Amino acid sequence: MAKPSEKSPPRPQPAKATPPAALTEGQRAYEAKRAAKAGMSLDKWLAEKERLRRAEEAAAARLAEAEKKEPEKKGWFGRILDRAHKPLK
Repeated sequence: MAKPSEKSPPRPQPAKATPPAALTEGQRAYEAKRAAKAGMSLDKWLAEKERLRRAEEAAAARLAEAEKKEPEKKGWFGRILDRAHKPLK
């Protein structure tokens, strides 16, 4: 255990989403109501909101990356079906 005279290093604070000063009075009141309804402080609410926004952006980026990949080559049966749908010569 640490001695009472020793100070532990301060915990890193999570990055704040939007500093309350950047919000207008109406936005701040709205977000404060939502935070109170969720049982959180305004700062905690905004940090959670920012974390969720970043997670959604990351998921969208992964989805876009997955769509960029070339489609897999068709297997034997898929090629046969494609030929079957072509008109006879």
